[in-house]
Amino acid sequence: MSTERIETGTRGARRGYYGGFGGRFVPEPLIAALDELEREYRSAMADAGFRARLDGLLADYAGRPTPLYYAEGMSRELGGARVYLKREDLCHTGSHKINNTLGQCLLASFMGKRRIIAETGAGQHGVACATAAALLGQECVVYMGEVDIARQASNVFRMELLGCEVRPVVSGSRTLKDAINEAMRDWVTNVRTTHYCLGSVVGPHPFPEIVRELQSVIGREALEQCTAREGRLPDALVACVGGGSNSMGLFHPFIGRGPRLVGVEAGGIGSGHGEHGSSLGLGDPGVLHGALSYLLQDDVGQVTETHSVSAGLDYPGVGPEHSWLKENGLATYVSVSDDKALDAAGFLARTEGIIPALESAHAIAYAMAEAPRIGADEVMVVCLSGRGDKDIETLKERL
Repeated sequence: MSTERIETGTRGARRGYYGGFGGRFVPEPLIAALDELEREYRSAMADAGFRARLDGLLADYAGRPTPLYYAEGMSRELGGARVYLKREDLCHTGSHKINNTLGQCLLASFMGKRRIIAETGAGQHGVACATAAALLGQECVVYMGEVDIARQASNVFRMELLGCEVRPVVSGSRTLKDAINEAMRDWVTNVRTTHYCLGSVVGPHPFPEIVRELQSVIGREALEQCTAREGRLPDALVACVGGGSNSMGLFHPFIGRGPRLVGVEAGGIGSGHGEHGSSLGLGDPGVLHGALSYLLQDDVGQVTETHSVSAGLDYPGVGPEHSWLKENGLATYVSVSDDKALDAAGFLARTEGIIPALESAHAIAYAMAEAPRIGADEVMVVCLSGRGDKDIETLKERL
């Protein structure tokens, strides 16, 4: 492992840290690869041609900007705040994940690497990665836990149709955590020819920064759109949090500017049963997948198993910048149970004709509870991070 010290500081004071969170706790062979990735990323983002190509793909291929939609039926039904939905579900492939994969796969081409590996839980990152790799003529391998393969069969087929090899993971809980473990092992073995397209704001530096910057297009657009529609910034921003990429993408341009930032974790069956994914609400600082952050662990520091009806929130850790936001009181993190998320999916379908991904339904559930409590002069923006096509069988079974 690297020998970086764990200490508390200010955000950005040490490269790769957010206060005391972040860093690089990885096998030594990956340090050079991470240095190369950081160097090439900064070079690419300073290259006008690279930026123009990425901006063009986001606009003409992914379909940006996504709308900021006033959910009139939902707002009327709930009373209280005016609720807007940032429609990431309208992106190509059906979620915000394409923002990150287009950037990272283009970066891999910039680096001269033709093989892409990735992990996926709900399948949306895997589909987005397979999509970007197909577009750019790259080989793609996606690791996915057996449990998630079973509950996200349609996304597995989509990945395979796009020419991607989906490798089942049978170790551990056979979900997202274990898929990341296997992708990391692959990267260590094939680092000279392979780029690891990590799907969230987790992992060793510079991955949390890269993914956050590529996803910050969500918040930049929301800021401009809300200002144009309401003449001011929103009062509250709400998004679901697993690893935390859609929420960090929404939050980042607003940090310290006034709006309340609310991240919604997976409450699962409940904390009393130990079957949840509330890393920030119920976890403690520790090291997982190469970074120091909040995670769910037992008394001797072993990572515990998680549960969520949504595969994308079924993860025992969270991005280090989210941990920094929590520690400094710049964002609030709450949890929503499986049952409330399922109810919220049905509610949004009935009131707005929109079927959300079960991950996004957690954020909708929070809005349903909170909007009636605040005044009608307040504006709440909820990130609708993905659409519910992938969850239709679960919704059919549970509702």
